[in-house]
Amino acid sequence: MKTLTAAIAITLVATSVFAHHSPVMFDRSKKQTITGTVKEFVWTNPHASIQVEVVNAQGATEVWGVEMNSPNNLVKQGWKSTILKGGDKVSVVGNPLREGDQHGLLFLSIKLPDGRVLGDKWTEDIESKGVVGK
Repeated sequence: MKTLTAAIAITLVATSVFAHHSPVMFDRSKKQTITGTVKEFVWTNPHASIQVEVVNAQGATEVWGVEMNSPNNLVKQGWKSTILKGGDKVSVVGNPLREGDQHGLLFLSIKLPDGRVLGDKWTEDIESKGVVGK
């Protein structure tokens, strides 16, 4: 019985990890750009994230969630945990959520307040070649 319980637990953990890292909830055939103010930048595993306040066409503020790569991978691409702070004005390009009524992107690139542009090699590889890394 203990073996069966352990096997079920391992299967559930493996399934949830796979599902968590799957980009299936994002529409990889579309790109969207948002411009706004950083509300929060979270530098934590398994994914860093940015919350961006965007003023919509009606003048209301919407909070967009931007899912990013892991901090370890982002460091290799020039990121630091201090690169963004609340109040920074940014433009973010990403793949939007398939559910159009929600405000979220899978990170592709960002234009920082100082004008630098940083991208995500992981998402670029998937998008251009259908593979992760080489």
